[in-house]
Amino acid sequence: MAVDFLSDDQVSRYGRFASEPTPGELEQFFRLDPNGHELVASKRRDATMLGFAVQWGTVRMLGTFLLDDPARVPRSTVAFVAEQLRLDPACLTEYASRAKTAYEHTWEIRDAYGYREFSAAEDEVRAFLAARVWASLEGPRALFDRAVVWLVDNRVLLPGITTLTRLVAEVRASENTALYRTLDEAVPGDLRQSLRDLLKVPEGKRVSELERLRTPPTRVSGTAMTAALQRAKEIQGLGAHLVATSVVPAARMSGLARYGMGSKAPTLRDLEESRKTATLLATVQRLETATVDDALDLLDVLMSSRLLSRAERVGKEEKLKSLPRLRRAAGRVARAVGVLLDTVPATDTGELVSVVDAWSAIEKVVPREKLAEALAIIAEVVPDEEGDEDAEWRAALATRYSTVRGFIRLLVDVVDFGAVQAGVPVVKALKQLPHLIGRKKIDDHRAGAGSTASPTRRNSRSGDHPRGRGDCFRRAVAAPLERVVLAPLLDRVGERSGRSAGGTNCSGPTLNRVTFLGCPGRETDRVFWPGLVAVACDSRRPPGRFPLTGTRKGGRRVVAPARGW
Repeated sequence: MAVDFLSDDQVSRYGRFASEPTPGELEQFFRLDPNGHELVASKRRDATMLGFAVQWGTVRMLGTFLLDDPARVPRSTVAFVAEQLRLDPACLTEYASRAKTAYEHTWEIRDAYGYREFSAAEDEVRAFLAARVWASLEGPRALFDRAVVWLVDNRVLLPGITTLTRLVAEVRASENTALYRTLDEAVPGDLRQSLRDLLKVPEGKRVSELERLRTPPTRVSGTAMTAALQRAKEIQGLGAHLVATSVVPAARMSGLARYGMGSKAPTLRDLEESRKTATLLATVQRLETATVDDALDLLDVLMSSRLLSRAERVGKEEKLKSLPRLRRAAGRVARAVGVLLDTVPATDTGELVSVVDAWSAIEKVVPREKLAEALAIIAEVVPDEEGDEDAEWRAALATRYSTVRGFIRLLVDVVDFGAVQAGVPVVKALKQLPHLIGRKKIDDHRAGAGSTASPTRRNSRSGDHPRGRGDCFRRAVAAPLERVVLAPLLDRVGERSGRSAGGTNCSGPTLNRVTFLGCPGRETDRVFWPGLVAVACDSRRPPGRFPLTGTRKGGRRVVAPARGW
């Protein structure tokens, strides 16, 4: 039956009082206006006056007249109306003594206030429902309630419940069919076949291709990162993003994608052809964003847990290992300097103490060879004023080159990076990485060292630097990756909303914080692209985390450090 999709509550309150009206509803629907008072005053008997006023408020609230029993209204409602007319509520029982009186009053109210029969407004109701179905994800129950509210607001008398439910079902089915057909016609033939093939289970496999592509990465490793980027590249290679879907509201595309992401392949195979194509198209377009988000989430974890944290831990261990040597060397230097400070500059006769005498006094405490060795150790362990305080962990980072080498080309190929003007050098350096892999010697121009390498290392080469090729990796690969911090925005901007705009702090599991890396440079470069954000850091801040603010510019979310950072 047409009413099968309605709940029991919807059926019980359709065209009747299901409960006592609230004080607000009594004031809204049963408070007589001047025209109502005038119509009521034209009646002769108290019962007809009260009955007319109750009928007047009933049609305003329910959208229909209670012709079978006009007095079947809540007592609080009768008392509210009777108080306005200064009548006894009990006289309403005499209103039905003449059956035709109620009908005459309904005709009078309908003519006075412009109420229409449903048949006269059916085309308008159909157009209203069609617009709701096309633009929203409302189900049949919600559409039914929307239709009832529209009828009441537009002074259209409610039809029978089966008439309205049948109309809702028909309009919903026809509009959904039109939407599926619109998307199906926009899909080229080769893409349509590729989408169909996603539902097949390859020979020797246990799941369909769609299920494989829907499965996010579960491990944290360079191999898993390569697989995640390959997955994103495979999805992009289908070309679903080339299909124009702007005519279909984003909410409907999101609903189709959600259904496709959560349904099994056999269920999708059994769908009607046009609906199947539309669902698969929306699903693949969602996966184009989701797979890149998954890859960048994995990159964030990989960089922080497998590269940066381990390198920092190794750097700290190296520092700890050097402490005993440094302590012994500092003790020798301290003793030598102590002798020098205790030596008077001149004798009692006024003769100046020579350097030879000073050295003789020092060598009695610390031999010259031991002192030279101590100074060399201090120079090796303690950086100079312009040196790199993080040299140990940066050197350790270079030893992790094999972790990132396998996916650097894919990272630049799959993710379309963009930047504001200040971040262009960072993105340029990042895009140069695939061309630098395997080179034994990298100059500053190719490595983009002007924006990414440390000032104290810009003129170093693999041939004249102790670290050799490892330093080339740090300047060409590690430095851009250090300076670029990736955080997914997505369509986590919009549909996964809850993020703030206009300068307020962003919220969400990954958007409100971005890992902060100690990087060269004095200005903060903001790099962004659709669905992603890269932030080049300010070396004046210590390693840690910092809050961001978000603003929307030209349909994109631009993220910048919050005030005070």
